[in-house]
Parts: sequence; structure tokens; C-alpha cells
Amino acid sequence: MSAAKPAADKVVICVFDGLRPDFVTPERMPNLAHFAGQGTWFREARSVFPSMTRVATTAIATGAHPRVHGIVGNAFYFPQATQAHAIDLSRWDDIALAIEATDGRFVTAEPMGDVLARAGKRMAVVHTGSAGSAYLINPNARENGHWTFSLLGREHTRTPEAVDEVVARFGPLPPRRLPRFEETDYAERVFREHVLEQIRPDVALIWFNEPDTSFHYRFLGAPETLNVIRTVDEAFGRILSWVDAQPDAERYTVIAASDHGQITMSDALPLSELLGAAGHAGRRASERTLEGAQFTMTGGDMGEIRILEGGTARRDAIARWLMEQDFTGMLFTPGGDGIEGELPGTFSLGLVDLDHERAPELVFTLRSNDDADPFGHLGLGLMTKGDVPIGGGMHGGLNRHELNTTLIARGAGLTAGTVDGRATGIVDIAPTVLAALGLAPAATMTGRSLLGSPTPEQAPRLCETGSGGFRQYLEVADRGGSRILLQGGRRD
Repeated sequence: MSAAKPAADKVVICVFDGLRPDFVTPERMPNLAHFAGQGTWFREARSVFPSMTRVATTAIATGAHPRVHGIVGNAFYFPQATQAHAIDLSRWDDIALAIEATDGRFVTAEPMGDVLARAGKRMAVVHTGSAGSAYLINPNARENGHWTFSLLGREHTRTPEAVDEVVARFGPLPPRRLPRFEETDYAERVFREHVLEQIRPDVALIWFNEPDTSFHYRFLGAPETLNVIRTVDEAFGRILSWVDAQPDAERYTVIAASDHGQITMSDALPLSELLGAAGHAGRRASERTLEGAQFTMTGGDMGEIRILEGGTARRDAIARWLMEQDFTGMLFTPGGDGIEGELPGTFSLGLVDLDHERAPELVFTLRSNDDADPFGHLGLGLMTKGDVPIGGGMHGGLNRHELNTTLIARGAGLTAGTVDGRATGIVDIAPTVLAALGLAPAATMTGRSLLGSPTPEQAPRLCETGSGGFRQYLEVADRGGSRILLQGGRRD
């Protein structure tokens, strides 16, 4: 008996970094909005926690949560690679350290690229984001004979020959300036004219670094940001027109997605300095040194805290101090009973699928709410001081507007013109890609295919904990062995 014919022969994936689904309107993004009417729009799709790009990229690549794939932050202290500083996964030199230290197993879940390679299929990527994201979307591209082009250049990738190939055909790489108009157009042309037309892989993926970059530095609703959103939408329109013009267009599955959302930052706090005044000397990951530090921390609207001196007693003292601060949003520690962490009043890292062996001793988010920013977009929050200006966008935490992602898919097994309100997530992208090509998911995948009839789901579960005047909540959707994080924050 012959096997059933796969739903698709080719899969095309377009990722818009940081795109909130409420920006997908006929006025702002007419091509993507039109595409939503042709496919199924999973309107309640969610990112993972932390809702940061490198963590989310790996979740898209592996179909797994951080507790499985092992990338627990955009930056994190990883002494197996170096004890001199926290590693920054936007930097190729730090990624190289981690790859070497883990004998090539920095990502601890099996990526869809490996599954494709075993089946004799090929994946090609055009990436305009950081070196880390370009690597993490298909970590074993070189070993598998796949093709990844990084717009950052040949010094920032394991597949520099792809950069040489592109530059020889399309000319010098575009200048890096905000907003990323030139980068968007260059990348789209490479994707359409070289990847789709010439390489013709089984899975083709393009990652646009907009609107995330402009959300951060030009603000969510600013005219420049809206202009670059229109530019990436036009780029998507050209890609979609190419697909639709193919004689076998019905054999293509097309997925449009984002890795996370964003919310607007209303203030910035010198958290490391405040902790220093409370008796805890720390170093921020961005300082690239641990000299004199009793702890190291990452920043943004959430972060990790790793204890270097003082053990659990210092961890607990910092956590209790944070519980007393009005700016603190949520707190997480390892262990516990699956809901509360080992320190009373904190949530368990296991509850948010962050309980990997590389996980930190303490994770925090800063306060956020659903208030409107000056442009009318819902979601305001606090962040630690850094290079993002007050008024800029940020992500990483559990506010529903930074968790809610764009996820729209068109092809066989998907109902046209449907808005699906089930709890879904970026972890479902890889299983869906493989299912469309008739392949089984990797054993490490915690997501599920979105093709076919919807599966029944349970009502969302509300979890709460706290200590003294500090109370926090988390809303999750359980899905038979995995979960989707819907939203969380502090109770007033």
C-alpha cells in the first residue's frame, strides 16, 4: 500500500521579526492582510518565554520549548563556554565558543533542518538578523549541505560561501541604517531570484529584521516605522506573487509568522546599580566582564540573575528584595511543585518551560500593563537601562502583546479565510512544515502540526502565587504534554 501523498512539495516561510498581529491590517500591510484571507490565521498564537529573538528562533527551528532546546536567553552566563563573561548570541565569536564547548550540540533539540536532511530534502535561508539568529534557525546547515545566507557578511556565519555567491550575483551587501529599507529589498530579491528560482529548496525561509529594529529604536507607531512595515509587506507581496505564478502553486504551503510581539517602554531602571545599593555587587552581561561581581544579570524588560558568590542565600535575598519593589513584575526560580518555585512566592521555571540544565537561579520580569502608548498601541512596560530609548519597543516578558505573534498559513490541510482562536504557538511551525512534506516530527518537538482537523483543547488555566504584598499570575493553555503561555504579570 503506497504512502499518502504529502500536502505540499515546497514550503515557503516568511518571518517578520517582532510583528504584532494587530499591525496586520489592510491599511498597514495590505498584502499580508489579503494573504490572511486566503489561509488560516492563528490569531492567538504565542511566542515562548523568554520572548526574545534567539530563544524564539530556536523554538521555530526545533518545534520545542527552551527546556528542550537549551537556548535560554539572547545572552546568558554559560561557563561551559567561558567564565570570563556572559555569552551574547548576537555575536559570532560567542556562538563559536558555545559550539566548540558543546562539540556542536549547543542546540539540544533536533532542528527541522536535520529531519529534512535525513529525508533527502534541502533547506535554504536568507537572514537579515543577527549572526546568532542566522545560525540557530538551521544550526547544522553546513553539515547537512543546506544553504544559509547572512546579510551581515561572511565573517558572521558558518556558511560564508553563500555570502560570496550572493555578492557575486547581486553586488555588495547593502548599508546598515535605520529603518532597514535597503536590507529588506536586497534580501527579498536574493530570496525570490536566487533561492526560489535557482536553488529551489524543499523549504525556503526568509527572515526580515523589520519591524523589530524600528519598533525598538523608532517606536511602534512612528511614521518611519509604518513606512518600513509597508516595505516588508511589499516584499512579501512580491514573494507571494512569485509563488502564485508557479504552475504547481497549489503544491506550495506558505507560512507568514513572527517570533514575538513588542510593547512600548515607559521608563528605564538602573537595576544593577539598585541591587548594588542593596548590598549585591553585580555585572550586566553587556559589560563583558565579571570582575568584582557577586552576580551577573541580563537586561531588557526581563532578565536572568546568576549567582557567582553567596549561593542560594544571595539568590533568595535578591528575590525577596525584588518582591518589595513596585517595579518588579514576576519572579521565577527552579524546582518547586510545578507551579511555585523552590523559593516561596516565585513561580517555577518548569511552569514556563524554562527548566533546562542551563537555566539560571532567578528570572525576573519588570512590570507591564495593557495601557496605550502615545500611538494608541496597547502594552506599556518598564525595562533596565540599555541602548533602547524610553518610548521604544521591547520584548522578552509575558505581557500578552509581546507574546502574541503573527501566524498565518496557506496550503492543503488549512481552511481558507479562517481565523482560528485556539492556543497555538511558534513551536507549532516546524511540526507543521514537516507534516506538509509528509514527514514525522522529531522526537524532541513539543509543538504540533496545525494541518487537518482542530484538536480539542482545555480551557486556559490560571496559576497564582506570591509572598506578602507581592502577587503574580500566569495564564496557560495545556495541550496534552505541552503548553502555550497566554499572558502573565503582577497583581495590583
